Amino acid sequence: MQSRPTLVTGATGFVGSAVARALAARGHRLRLLVRSGSDRRNVADLDAELAVGDLTDAESLRRAVAGCRFVAHVAADYRIWVPDPEAMRAANIAGTVALMQAARNAGVERIVYCSSVATLGLRSDGAPADETTPVDENSIVGAYKQSKYEAEQAVLRLARQEGLPAVIVNPAAPIGPRDVKPTPTGRMVVDAASGRMPAYIDTGLNVVHVDDVGEGHALALERGRIGERYILGGENLTLRALVGIIAEAAGRPPPAIRLPIDAIWPVAIGAEMWARLTGTEPLVTRDHLRMARKRMFFSPAKAIAELGYAPRPAATAVADALVWFRAQGMIRS
Repeated sequence: MQSRPTLVTGATGFVGSAVARALAARGHRLRLLVRSGSDRRNVADLDAELAVGDLTDAESLRRAVAGCRFVAHVAADYRIWVPDPEAMRAANIAGTVALMQAARNAGVERIVYCSSVATLGLRSDGAPADETTPVDENSIVGAYKQSKYEAEQAVLRLARQEGLPAVIVNPAAPIGPRDVKPTPTGRMVVDAASGRMPAYIDTGLNVVHVDDVGEGHALALERGRIGERYILGGENLTLRALVGIIAEAAGRPPPAIRLPIDAIWPVAIGAEMWARLTGTEPLVTRDHLRMARKRMFFSPAKAIAELGYAPRPAATAVADALVWFRAQGMIRS
């Protein structure tokens, strides 16, 4: 085990817990940034030092990173819909910059920043995009994706202009165990496995096992090139195919009804209005539907070639997710 700790932010969350486990398996001495009052089920079994803090508290970030050799920054405010995006921007953009600066000032040797495929461009012909596919900043949909794009650009500038020793990874849509919230993708898995998804829309996404994303972070820390981006993706699937895999694994018939996106638009408007009135999160939003108009297909070839990244099939991610969701009582026959 290394003598100086590795700081992991977001370890109480879905992807962060996978990153912490991948690093622990390699002998890293873990220090985890956790918010006061956060749900800590995902880190309860880890041998780790806890540093209480928050991305919006710069002093807590300086304390957390002090003496660390490495940093894996995974924490983010991840919500597809927010009534007021300013809090999200404060955490995802300003918080990321503050942590990067604190890490550089503390003499951290190497940083892995968890971005998202949401920051990348898409191909007009539907073929898988890669790290070089041009992105139109004006076409980025939603407060979350916009905040992650701006944060990634800030990290790239710090790496290229000021020598920040950062490597960026861009995970696709993760599926697997320890999805405690669950995430929007995890909620879809639960709904499809529970028979609450009778229809689908014509879209596509790249699905990856969450533990492969965790492994990809560790590989990027070890082998990634400073200032480079690496897509941590898995299998490109239409939504119909993915829901079919989930339904088959859960022993249910797949949905047979294809809904046109335009037909769901009034439902999304109503769901957002209800969410504003009640303070809840809408099940479907206009941003969901805007994103669904394009197939989010990506290629992890660069990570495979340079990092030794080896993603598993989507069916494995689904199977492991179902085992965990059932154990938590979130899926019932």
